[in-house]
Amino acid sequence: MYFYDTTYLLILVPFFILSAFVSNKLKSKFKKFSQQTLSANLSGKEIAEKMLSDHGIYDVKVISVKGQLTDHYNPQKKTVNLSQSVYNERNAAAAAVAAHECGHAVQHAKGYEWLRMRSILVPMVGITSNLAMYILVTGILLMQTFPILGQTAVSIGIFGFASGTLFSLVTLPVEFDASKRAIYWLERKRIVNQRELVQSKEALNWAAGTYVVAALASIANLVYIWMRFGRRN
Repeated sequence: MYFYDTTYLLILVPFFILSAFVSNKLKSKFKKFSQQTLSANLSGKEIAEKMLSDHGIYDVKVISVKGQLTDHYNPQKKTVNLSQSVYNERNAAAAAVAAHECGHAVQHAKGYEWLRMRSILVPMVGITSNLAMYILVTGILLMQTFPILGQTAVSIGIFGFASGTLFSLVTLPVEFDASKRAIYWLERKRIVNQRELVQSKEALNWAAGTYVVAALASIANLVYIWMRFGRRN
């Protein structure tokens, strides 16, 4: 029994294409906005440290990490990790990303419920998402000889995919809220002028688009797997 078929490709290939489009658009926007120096002449590191300070957060460290678009907030280590192009640069794109990641630090400090939920899901998803495919395929192979055991394994495998989908959905409000906090602070503190504010919003909107596409693709994948293998259970 083969796992993927034409229906699967028809459902998910458009999402792969859309994901590539959004990712390329995001990179092109960042490249474009990076060519103009920020009016406030602040680096991503300086902006991050200022935003943390303005929110009374003094136990979070801003550090530089390798890679492109590898920026993230680590709630366990309490570090705002900025890629080198954001950490050192002084432009609207760097300002938007630095403030966005600090938005997550603010969420953490204020006990933002969606961030707490995502943090709870992280250990479970880390295990289930990696094993889901193997468990599902094993269950399918066992269906003929050991129906009950096979059906149980299939159900567990589908649950693994479902946990990944849930994580993608919970991630959306976390990311949207962090961007909202970032834009509000950048404007209120006059870190950016009106032109740079528009650029910052556009950069964060395209970044959010990557999470939206990932969530939609995850939903489509889960629905397909359940329709093909789950309904018989």
